[in-house]
Amino acid sequence: MTDFLQLGIRKEIHHTLKSLGLVTPTPIQERTIPTALEGKDVIAQAQTGTGKTLAFVLPILEKIDINKSDVQALILTPTRELAQQITKEIKKMIENIEGVNVLAVYGGQDVTHQLKKLKGAQHIVVATPGRLLDHIRRGTIDLSTVEMLVLDEADQMLHMGFLPEVDDIIYETFSSRQTMLFSATMPNEIKSLAKKYMVEPEIIEVKAKKVTVEEIKQVVIETTDRRKQATLFHLIEEHRPFLAIIFCRTKIRAKKLYDALISNGYEADELHGDLTQAKREKAMKRFREAKVQFLVATDVAARGLDVEGVTHVYNYDIPHDVESYVHRIGRTGRAGGDGIAITLVAPKDLDFLRMIEKGINQTLDKQVIKGISIPDREDYQQERTEQINKTRRPQGRGDDRRRGTGPSSRRSTDDRRPQSKSTSSTRGRRSR
Repeated sequence: MTDFLQLGIRKEIHHTLKSLGLVTPTPIQERTIPTALEGKDVIAQAQTGTGKTLAFVLPILEKIDINKSDVQALILTPTRELAQQITKEIKKMIENIEGVNVLAVYGGQDVTHQLKKLKGAQHIVVATPGRLLDHIRRGTIDLSTVEMLVLDEADQMLHMGFLPEVDDIIYETFSSRQTMLFSATMPNEIKSLAKKYMVEPEIIEVKAKKVTVEEIKQVVIETTDRRKQATLFHLIEEHRPFLAIIFCRTKIRAKKLYDALISNGYEADELHGDLTQAKREKAMKRFREAKVQFLVATDVAARGLDVEGVTHVYNYDIPHDVESYVHRIGRTGRAGGDGIAITLVAPKDLDFLRMIEKGINQTLDKQVIKGISIPDREDYQQERTEQINKTRRPQGRGDDRRRGTGPSSRRSTDDRRPQSKSTSSTRGRRSR
């Protein structure tokens, strides 16, 4: 059985790995580390949770020269949470190594504090594209010395519209660098980026473990928007999760649900883009330490979230693409533990549900909770009557439709269907 020493990892780091219970490399680590140590470019396709962070961190640490004070390795990530997570992993790995410095550069931090740190020797920089470009334009960081470049979760940078910024950043590096690209999926834009900036890359594809089948029990609860909150509270009382993440589609919906949880006496925190960096870090710390039981999050904020002990994931709002669904439910069932993922589905969500089932090649178990997720017959008639009365035009306002203010003049949000995302292509500049 292969161990990290056989892959070329030094004894000091191997000792640290063993102390953390990491003895056997994962498939992505076993295939990527030797190739990366040879200095070859790498394109690795692997899902979150496969150990890909150490697959690029360990080779970087082996090749850092502590006698040089320049930035030698740059790791680009789509979100600040993922930047923090990677930085934390690197700091664990260098506990028994003297002289290696790492700095996280992302939005929400005090720029002055970052500037002070950049004046010292920083061998590894872990950054989000926006804040890194800010430093480049200020002239406070020099990437011409970068020898190793990692693009982590490249497909998410594409979805978040960061590829033009990534293009500008790569332009600041020399073409002699080693480039490693990690992505769960390989859209055409990512393939074009790789072709543009990489030299004969080694392509490594690791099939994700069937977490959706073997490790995570998936359930769909049929409900209505009106009954979602009551249904969620009923499920929480029934399941009694140790730690649970509840995903909402928007920041507004996450905030509203968080307030409802607090009002009903639940220990909860929120994680979304409207919070300051300090509040987001505090929320993550409290959740990791199990001081709160529930974390209400949006997809972007939860990127890179890796917390042991998450027993349940609740999709309060169904995700609108397959990748987001797989990412969400992958937050539970970590480290070989059991996990449960529950998705609340209203009638308007059926197209998205069918898309997800097709994407994961699985028909999900569908359930109803009579009187809770769906009304009893008598309650249904009453709800239906109330809904009809709400949508009926008020008497004496026959000009509503002409003015464009009546209910019939607006297209119902229930008519929405999944749409493909359009993204701008990267510009044609080449690195020096």
